[in-house]
Amino acid sequence: MSLDANRGARLFTLRNGRGLVVAITNYGGSVVALQVPDRHGHLADVVLGFGTLERYQGPHPYFGALIGRFGNRIAGGRFRLDQHDYVLSTNDGANHLHGGLRGFDRAFWAGELINSKDGPALSLKHTSVDGDEGYPGTLATTVIYTLTERNELRIDYSATTDAPTIVNLTHHSYFNLAGHDQGDVLGHELFIDAAHFTPTDAGLIPTGERRPVLGTPFDFTKPTLIGARLLHDDAQLAAGRGYDHNFVLNRSGQGLVLVARAFEPGSGRVMEVLTTEPGLHLYTGNALDESMIGKNNAVYRRHSGFCLETQHFPDSPNQEAFPSTRLEPGQRYESSTIYRFGVAAWPRDRMDQPESKRESPCP
Repeated sequence: MSLDANRGARLFTLRNGRGLVVAITNYGGSVVALQVPDRHGHLADVVLGFGTLERYQGPHPYFGALIGRFGNRIAGGRFRLDQHDYVLSTNDGANHLHGGLRGFDRAFWAGELINSKDGPALSLKHTSVDGDEGYPGTLATTVIYTLTERNELRIDYSATTDAPTIVNLTHHSYFNLAGHDQGDVLGHELFIDAAHFTPTDAGLIPTGERRPVLGTPFDFTKPTLIGARLLHDDAQLAAGRGYDHNFVLNRSGQGLVLVARAFEPGSGRVMEVLTTEPGLHLYTGNALDESMIGKNNAVYRRHSGFCLETQHFPDSPNQEAFPSTRLEPGQRYESSTIYRFGVAAWPRDRMDQPESKRESPCP
């Protein structure tokens, strides 16, 4: 990737002893490349992205970025906190999306390689001042990417504020486990440990309902091809032109819990997602089109990648029944997510089993 250090941009590379390599820029905290071996040991870059800083600074759909202050949508760009109405920037029609016009994905983070007991790591720090994009309070954020010897890309988030505010941080890589330039992801099998999802209105704002997935195209409680039900006559799929929805995770334990697993049969690559968060947003790259030219001149078409964004629920500040995203002075926001990579044969019958009862996909 071509970067201009005079503008504060740097590219950091983390390698573990088992073949994984991840490249991260401090511009937007973006993962720009992630090399993962297949069942034969051959490496492929499994995240969509660009080869130059200039492309990341132009319009793009948050490839690989850190998202804040608030991941996902806030209806009308407004919320109320302690009897005060806050007006945020709007960048998704009338709504606020992924932190606004210049969210954390557009910030230069202070980056430093650090030693970690779990593997090579990168610490990124960013301070969002009071009033930034309309948010109250100065928010000091640290994100640590760690590449472990278990073939995990671990992301640990923390933040503090000097005034009551809201915060909901996430990561926005588009994955294609066949390789970023290998077409669509509709043949990936996906398991999500969620019995409910949050349906949306036509503007993709949650209605407040928690709807059972059973009997709907949103049932991934058994491993299912991502593309198996995209053409179903379903109003929710029509609104987003595919999956663009938050799943209410079952979370059978505290701390980091396995919540999703994706499998690409051609390469044998498997990706498991573990998180401390209550929600997981599935997005299937519905807005990508032929104009999106990525690394090595790859053409990213509709459904060329999928996102699994760990999060609190969209529009939580306006939905009293949703888990709170409020952060007070003296409190520390903390969240962790792991993307774990490995290979498998055809795990159709065991992807939905508890982790303790099945083989690890890691080689």
